[in-house]
Amino acid sequence: MSEITEGGHHFDTKKLTAVGVLVSLGIVFGDIGTSPLYVMKAIVNARKDGASMPFNEYIEGALSCIIWTLTLQTTIKYVVIALRADNKGEGGILSLYSLVKKLKKKWLYVVAIIGAATLVADSVITPSLTVMSAIEGLKIYNPNTPVVLITCGILFIVFVVQQFGTASIGKLFGPVMVLWFLVLGVFGSIHIFEHLEILRAFNPIYAYNLITHSPSAIVIMGAVFLCTTGAEALYSDLGHCGKKNIRISWIFVKSMLILNYLGQGAWLLSNYHKVFQGINPFFGIMPEWAVLPGVILATAAAIIASQAVITGSFTMFSEAMSVTFWPNQQIDYPSGVKGQMYIPRINWGLMVFCFIVVMYFQKSESMEAAYGLTITITMLMTTILLFFWLSRTRVNKFMALGFVAVYLFIELGFFYANVIKFFDGGWLTMVLGGFIAVCMYAWYKGRQIKAKFIKFVKLEKYVSTIKDLKLDETIPKYSTNLAFLSRAKREDEIEAKIIYSILRKQPKRADHYFILNIVNQEDPYTFKYTVDEIMPGTIYRINFLLGFKIDRRINDYFDQVLEDMMEDGTIPSRSSHPSLRAHNIPPDLRYVIIDNTYINDALLTVKEKITLNIYNFVKYIGSDDFKAWGITAHNVVVESAPLLDQKVVSKKIQQVEFRHYHS
Repeated sequence: MSEITEGGHHFDTKKLTAVGVLVSLGIVFGDIGTSPLYVMKAIVNARKDGASMPFNEYIEGALSCIIWTLTLQTTIKYVVIALRADNKGEGGILSLYSLVKKLKKKWLYVVAIIGAATLVADSVITPSLTVMSAIEGLKIYNPNTPVVLITCGILFIVFVVQQFGTASIGKLFGPVMVLWFLVLGVFGSIHIFEHLEILRAFNPIYAYNLITHSPSAIVIMGAVFLCTTGAEALYSDLGHCGKKNIRISWIFVKSMLILNYLGQGAWLLSNYHKVFQGINPFFGIMPEWAVLPGVILATAAAIIASQAVITGSFTMFSEAMSVTFWPNQQIDYPSGVKGQMYIPRINWGLMVFCFIVVMYFQKSESMEAAYGLTITITMLMTTILLFFWLSRTRVNKFMALGFVAVYLFIELGFFYANVIKFFDGGWLTMVLGGFIAVCMYAWYKGRQIKAKFIKFVKLEKYVSTIKDLKLDETIPKYSTNLAFLSRAKREDEIEAKIIYSILRKQPKRADHYFILNIVNQEDPYTFKYTVDEIMPGTIYRINFLLGFKIDRRINDYFDQVLEDMMEDGTIPSRSSHPSLRAHNIPPDLRYVIIDNTYINDALLTVKEKITLNIYNFVKYIGSDDFKAWGITAHNVVVESAPLLDQKVVSKKIQQVEFRHYHS
């Protein structure tokens, strides 16, 4: 067995360090950290029962709901519990699924797909809402500010920058977010002293009174939920910073957020009427001289939040590829850091959807209706998976049942509070999330359907035939080194279509045959390979053991494998042709990819036909195998092969006559 050591570097997230805390503030809390831009404004707009509850009780109740939502949802569920459910240091709903998929609950893949799809839908509206909310602060100076145009311009720049990497500007994220949270806390604290009674919001009885006595409690809770929408992203970014750094930095972040919410609440007690004049309470608590710098800082924070969401989407899709929820796509690492990836088609797709959202809603308060609906579904799916994760650990069964009962109750309540906004804009994110979920489901099931029809054969049966082929000089040599990509899970098997390609489609005589196989590993940073010699000096199986954080540049990795095999004398390092060998020319190499296998429609059910049609559409969205696996196109042959030995029940055509013609 041989090994390749991991290239690049990976930030050590296991230790609690000042740098780790700073990075956490810059990467993890962008989404939840920008929620004060729109939460209190949404809460005030949700108040439709002005006469039934005094305004001060309404604000105190709403603030109490915010404080306890941040405590129950973000702190206890995610920071305390979910961060423990790490897959070799990685977090997020698909990493959580990897931890529980070995259980006998086969339907859990549906839970994971729904959660991942709705998280992507939320990732579209987060950049749109945060950037637009920040830019709307300019309306204090100029009511005619072209908010939509500026928002689209900023989003365009953010998405274009992704392809060049953000390593250099990423170093600024931490300090900028530290300044952001300090500004939140300071300006919030100033107004708290004007109405110290606002501190009564820490008493949960005020939240209870609001929920039970306000006729529009459901609408209000939909607005309150916006304060915790970044919690799922917090869990997804576990691999970037580590649980210790996230937990310590959350203490600071939560303190600053609560101070700001309390400050906005205190300001509203004296300036309620200004909200209806178009003033956002977030900017209202700032002195006039600080509004413009505040807009600039809020825009910077919104861009950082958008960057974190986009990066999280890339990570989520790379994980989806590893668990066969999404087709292989080209992944680049422009910054040279494995944790910071770039998937071109996902990037441009997210940008287009963000533009659609911004131009459709036009203003942030319209977007608030759509925001939160999809993320409640993601949170519900995470709760279900966490329950099964807790069940397979040593946690007491009754504690696990208590956990799932409490959080299903809370999150179903939030879901109901958000689903009533379906026709006010929530339908847009649901359609997007549903579209992605259908694509993921079709890809996952489509691969299973095709796998039923893909015939695997024992490679040993064909060793003697390939040996004779190699010695048959009447057949022109196809290549010195010939490589095939295989997905066979059993080490002694190979797809029948590969044998068909070697022996029947066009006999391919070569000196060495390599069967390349990617074995996805649960450890995200596994980076190894093994070599199995099937036929001495002729047939080799190369197993690449890769974690989902490792890009699939098989071309580069196989070149390294060949170099290792040449160095230890397993294969020649020079061409087999005498004229080229004399000049130390290395041997030639060719890849063969068998792209399609024909399946007769008569063998499929109606559901399978529909699934495979969607599967083929999703395949079009993805990349060709040689692009997705980093194989350069100049030495690749792409072939098609029939499904061998398929039996179709039908009448045999009858021969009625055989004529002989003689000259």
